[in-house]
Amino acid sequence: MKKIEHLITVVYPGSIAEEMEIEPGDYLLAINDKEIKDVFDYRYMIKDEYIEVLIRKSYGEEWLLEIEKDYDDDLGMEFENGLMSDYRSCTNKCMFCFIDQMPPGMRETLYFKDDDSRLSFLQGNYITLTNMTDEDVDRIIKMQLAPINISVQTTNPELRCKMLHNRFAGDRLKYLDRLFEGHVEMNGQIVLCKRVNDGAELERSIRDLGKYLPFMRSVSVVPAGLTKFRKGLYPLELFTKEEAGQVIDLIESYQKKFYERYSLHFIHASDEWYITAGREFPEAERYDGYIQLENGVGMMRLFLEEFDEAYQELLASPEYQEQKETFRRTICMATGKLTYSTIVDFAARLMQAYPRLTIRVYCIRNDFFGETITVSGLITGIDLTTQLKERQAAGDDLGEALLIPSNMLRMGEQVFLDDMTVAQVEKQLGLKVVPIESGGADFIQAVIDPSYSMDRNNETVGYIQAFDNTEE
Repeated sequence: MKKIEHLITVVYPGSIAEEMEIEPGDYLLAINDKEIKDVFDYRYMIKDEYIEVLIRKSYGEEWLLEIEKDYDDDLGMEFENGLMSDYRSCTNKCMFCFIDQMPPGMRETLYFKDDDSRLSFLQGNYITLTNMTDEDVDRIIKMQLAPINISVQTTNPELRCKMLHNRFAGDRLKYLDRLFEGHVEMNGQIVLCKRVNDGAELERSIRDLGKYLPFMRSVSVVPAGLTKFRKGLYPLELFTKEEAGQVIDLIESYQKKFYERYSLHFIHASDEWYITAGREFPEAERYDGYIQLENGVGMMRLFLEEFDEAYQELLASPEYQEQKETFRRTICMATGKLTYSTIVDFAARLMQAYPRLTIRVYCIRNDFFGETITVSGLITGIDLTTQLKERQAAGDDLGEALLIPSNMLRMGEQVFLDDMTVAQVEKQLGLKVVPIESGGADFIQAVIDPSYSMDRNNETVGYIQAFDNTEE
């Protein structure tokens, strides 16, 4: 049998690995005389204060390194494969799966469905548990890996099989019991499908999942995202304003009960429900520290809070008092329908503060996926440029720069979902494109500082997942 080995591609300056003269191109063969199956084995085995690491140098020589370190110290190296093993692809065919609703002809990676428990811990992905084994669960409990994020959808076993189109889906709910008994921290997710797992089924799921408190810390309820590419798929419909209100009322009624007993609101409606229902977002305290922020739960409340705080700081600053009458700038912003009214309000407040500031906010219609998709993170470069060029042709002055939320771009890259680049958009529109972070302070800074750059201010490119309501 071929030995398991892992190619080292990065060694961080000042790290233990560099001190031990490990270099990119070397191979990790074993730790404490045991092969490393994947990243979980690696992370678990390097925790000891004394470890023996077997390395094969790029020229073939093997080194056995004795390392003494603090318990939680990292070795400071990365590998060719982040998981240190093959990715596990999804075995389900969920009735709401967003990837099944993608148009043909896009890059291949966009069609890959993962359902890998390791990505739940490393990247926050939600998994269905359907391709996990008893051994996987044993290892999670033994290593106390947490939190694990689980796409539950429903606690009705038969209905779960139907929704995931997987005959094992209902049986895998037993892993929730085992994780609970093993004191493993969990977060849950319910993708709500109209006339499928809503109403009485949703109430059943909330009650059942509440039994896993306090180890299950939160459960989000998000509406299924529906594109125009649903031919041959299960017939799903959008929720109406009234129906969205009913979902909120049910969730909020249970929040009170859970909070009284556990000091956690536990069950949360994503922001889209409140926008669809035309209701105010809950106060910040009700989000329990924004546990499910990347699932679209509390994102708008946090944005509002951050903007208000930064806006008041701006008005109180000496720089503002000096510049408010002389600062002059014309820019435009583009966003999706979901956040359009909020961005318009923010822009109006900034223009009130600076009389010579002009901000034009454009709501970009999603022609690529269909108008039912309203999040900014799924706006393509072609929709953005086409609609803004129409505004230019109609006589609009877009100004010196176009500000866009960073989630329109692939993480860490200057590329839109349809592979159009920022440079191509700039060339077509004839103005600078500035991606901005999701925070309220960044919003203000990007408007009043022409030299604003995410890389300069944050050193990393921000990213909020626009549609995390599938198991992938």
